Amino acid sequence: MSEIGAGDAVTTAAAAVGWRRAGLAGAAIGVIAAGAAAGVAVERLTVGRGMRRRARLALDATGPYGSLRGLPGRAAADDGTELYYEVDEVEPDGGTDTADGGSGTGSHAATGTGTRRRRLFGRKAPAPVTVVFSHGYCLSQDSWHFQRAALRGLVRTVHWDQRSHGRSERGRAQAQGVPVGIDQLGRDLMAVIEAAAPEGRLVLVGHSMGGMTMMALADQFPALIRDRVAAVAFVGTSSGKLGEVDFGLPVAGVNAVRRVLPGVLRALGSQAELVERGRRATADLFAGLIKRYSFGSRDVDPAVERFAERLIESTPIDVVAEFYPAFTEHDKSGALPAFRAAPVLILAGDKDLVTPSSHSETIADQLPDAELVIVPDAGHLVMLEHPETVTDRLADLLVRVGAVPATANVGGHGSTAQQPGD
Repeated sequence: MSEIGAGDAVTTAAAAVGWRRAGLAGAAIGVIAAGAAAGVAVERLTVGRGMRRRARLALDATGPYGSLRGLPGRAAADDGTELYYEVDEVEPDGGTDTADGGSGTGSHAATGTGTRRRRLFGRKAPAPVTVVFSHGYCLSQDSWHFQRAALRGLVRTVHWDQRSHGRSERGRAQAQGVPVGIDQLGRDLMAVIEAAAPEGRLVLVGHSMGGMTMMALADQFPALIRDRVAAVAFVGTSSGKLGEVDFGLPVAGVNAVRRVLPGVLRALGSQAELVERGRRATADLFAGLIKRYSFGSRDVDPAVERFAERLIESTPIDVVAEFYPAFTEHDKSGALPAFRAAPVLILAGDKDLVTPSSHSETIADQLPDAELVIVPDAGHLVMLEHPETVTDRLADLLVRVGAVPATANVGGHGSTAQQPGD
């Protein structure tokens, strides 16, 4: 979802052209887009379209986000789909890497916060651990940029792109008309683990659809969770009942969207080229929708906003369409008890319109020993909006299971959102 809501934002923004030509429920996009469009209209009074376009290009050229790369690999899913992943290995001397590969600048300089070092304490050398990061709908492995930068060189990590996202291959089963489901994503994660981390303990970290993928993994491979998973982190995710989310809309608007969206998505997916042109033509509205459904803060670093736009707009509309039905069918509450034996972190933004924090509280009810963190002034992309909080809580989880060296430093990343009074 920004996944789900920002994925909805993508589809509705893109639909501006496609719906008009197809004559399909134009009122629904009006309901979703009204708030964002109002903000865009105000902006247009003072900022020309050409200037906005140049600003986007400048941010694309200079923004460091999503630039981190590791050792590439490919895993084969059970339908033959090639899943792309990257491995960041532990530095031989236990030292740390920075976002630009060791210069000490990178994302520290980008956020303007300077380098803060946070001491992590442990009593004994950790056993080998691999941290596997799973991203959400309409995103890619690069959505973990801040956490990846902070943990580089300290612990072995695997970052992978879900099927049809990022650098992974378009789902072969989907090309043959097989609907994608969350269970399929769980099997995909198993294939990545078998290829990239066949031995040793695991820490599973998932955002939104990535968290659902982890639940599907536990549902189908409970022995893996029991025998190898040392800890789990769920970030802005849900175990089910996503069909009841209102996305911050009035009742009439949400009901209209629920009625027409599945059919609209199918129509849009069949006219991908037309819709992609429409998406580009409605870039301003698209940006407003992304901000509304991705972030909860009053003001977010423009480079981070643009990074989120790039991640989401890179997902083809036909992929958006084929994944969406899986979320209304998703129900993995029965798989959650499989995680009770491991330390669990559950984290969500208090202003998340996509997977509201109440869904994280529901997960916590099933995992009473878990740490539940509700981040103030945060939306769905909390790991980009408030990376400091997410990284700190994740680092503490890794300390608890001995996944980091006895004495190590994690580079701090300040919030990218301006707070009242800044």
